[in-house]
Amino acid sequence: ALLTKEAGMDGVVASPQEVASIRAACGRRFVIVCPGVRPQNVKRNDQRRVMTAEEAIRAGADYLVVGRPVMEAKNPVAAAQEIIAEMERGTAPPA
Repeated sequence: ALLTKEAGMDGVVASPQEVASIRAACGRRFVIVCPGVRPQNVKRNDQRRVMTAEEAIRAGADYLVVGRPVMEAKNPVAAAQEIIAEMERGTAPPA
């Protein structure tokens, strides 16, 4: 990620598990997009390096990519609402 920043790019796509170290190395203004976001109760499928939306936001992700957990849900609206709630918990101050 640091090489990307030094090359003049604005950000990277990275595993949520790498966000904290990228944020520390590249700073707050560097954009981090994270696929591999899954609610706790959803299968990981082929994703290996996953986090919940709350964990990814707390780690410093700017944008989350969430596909199958919503698209393949029995109730996609409820699944999206659950992820939004997780994101909101991620932005709330720790209790």
